[in-house]
Amino acid sequence: MVSLVLRRVALAGFVLAAMAVAFASCSRSIDLGIDTGSVVAGCGDGTCGDNESCSSCQPDCGFCESCGNGSCDDGENCGNCVKDCGVCHTCGNTMCDAQENCASCPADCGKCASCGNQVCEAGFEDCTTCPQDCGVCKGCGDHSCGSTENCSNCPQDCGGCNDCPDGFCKGAEDCISCAPDCGVCKNCGDGKCQSPTEDCFSCPKDCGKCPGCGDGICKGGETCASCQGDCGVCSFCPNGMCESFEDCANCPDDCGKCKPITCLEIVACALSCPLDFQANPPNFSLTCVSTCLAKGCANTKFFVDQVINCAIGHIGDCGGMGMGQIFGCIQKKCGSQFAACIAAHC
Repeated sequence: MVSLVLRRVALAGFVLAAMAVAFASCSRSIDLGIDTGSVVAGCGDGTCGDNESCSSCQPDCGFCESCGNGSCDDGENCGNCVKDCGVCHTCGNTMCDAQENCASCPADCGKCASCGNQVCEAGFEDCTTCPQDCGVCKGCGDHSCGSTENCSNCPQDCGGCNDCPDGFCKGAEDCISCAPDCGVCKNCGDGKCQSPTEDCFSCPKDCGKCPGCGDGICKGGETCASCQGDCGVCSFCPNGMCESFEDCANCPDDCGKCKPITCLEIVACALSCPLDFQANPPNFSLTCVSTCLAKGCANTKFFVDQVINCAIGHIGDCGGMGMGQIFGCIQKKCGSQFAACIAAHC
């Protein structure tokens, strides 16, 4: 009896598999009586062809007349009117599925050629399809990934797409969807918070920090680009670029191998770092000094240590002068340490 059941199950499985192969080989789909709104070939090339329309290829032919009225009407779907119908549930699975296109799901289908030209083309682009040109939509930034939001048009609510951030600006990534990899948008840093394309998330340099940024915890949609104070710097090793706070010691793949320098060169390097001897206590960049020290061999590091310890001990005697005078004073006070440093070798 059990054997008969197993044979029937196996036969049923075989029949289903055969049917699947048959359908796949014939490129057929099961008709469920639902308009899938499949995107036509060539959609996204910037030309509304004879076989294209606003419903089958919104990026080339523009939005249909009813799109944007707040109701997902007949003929509208997630592929041609995200604003009314919401984001396709398949968007973000790394495959450009039926209904998806460069406007409705750039994360899967790639970015439309016209998006990113700094012109929000009325009738063709809006905040849901190209926030880089049109700015993010009104509800973006409320810490809730809404039905019309995705990782491309509102990363602060929905998180970064796929591999963002990984140190490489690739595919459909841009200054809005993945600033940690692609950098901030073109006008960010000019001192003007230009709405709607700039806000506290995309350009904190011009628009100020978003609420919650600065509490010491990198949380929610915060990134190294939107909240450096909480999330750190956008430096990734290795990615072919020697970025902020990377050097030959901590990222030789990007910055090259360290070339040993002499004791005196290390001291000169350290003294060229930002220093303010007149402050109490003195202000200096520990990171800059440590980068200089990393370039020396064990012997030179020892003698550098002697010079720096001596210099710190005489800061009170040499403070209140110009930088050149301070260096001369320290050199005089620490003559023997400098002499040993000059003579040091690896």
